[in-house]
Amino acid sequence: MCRHLGWLGREVSVASLIYDPPSGLAVQSYAPRRQRHGLMNADGWGVGFFDGPVPRRWRSAAPLWGDASLASVAPALRSHCVVAAVRSATVGMAIEASATAPFSDGGWLLSHNGVVDRAVLPASRTAESTCDSAMLAALIFDRGLHRLGETIVEVGTADPGARLNVLAGDGTRLLATTWGDTLSVLTRPDGVVLASEPYDDDNAWQDVPDRRLVEVTAAGVGFTPLEGSR
Repeated sequence: MCRHLGWLGREVSVASLIYDPPSGLAVQSYAPRRQRHGLMNADGWGVGFFDGPVPRRWRSAAPLWGDASLASVAPALRSHCVVAAVRSATVGMAIEASATAPFSDGGWLLSHNGVVDRAVLPASRTAESTCDSAMLAALIFDRGLHRLGETIVEVGTADPGARLNVLAGDGTRLLATTWGDTLSVLTRPDGVVLASEPYDDDNAWQDVPDRRLVEVTAAGVGFTPLEGSR
């Protein structure tokens, strides 16, 4: 359910991350290579990036493959930190721009790849939508990203069938979790990519084991097992 990508490093164009790679998010919207749940991601897309310290977003409920507007401006959108996603909506969830990642609290951009029972999530007035991903994002924002790993473990324990791959950025670092779905990391000379699946066949991609907390900073990439890791 969904594919997402994060970038932290030197300033690059959004197009270089989403459109230019042979299996970038634009291709993953209709032909993902490693997606275990669902065949495509046609229920919307979102691109978030930092303009200095300020997060900016562009989201749509339409399929990414048919969006000529983003394709035309993506080469001109440049940032040192990007969080982008294409969406395959959980059955029963609304298909609308507000239900599409990345979600934001004004300082962070956050995407959720997976599914979670809304019954285990507290009601929140700050959720951007009533969909499961937006409600999970609101809970994470309310509790603070410094407790991301703890929050994921608690939600995963309450809903054993949940898939809780989260990816978030604040302009200075990326945080991610693996909980039931795929994530890969690519360390390049100019920065680090975290992605649901590799966007090319570079042998430098590394798969992240399940139930890990990943942190990317200027100092490098760190991995921490989450409680109950397998």
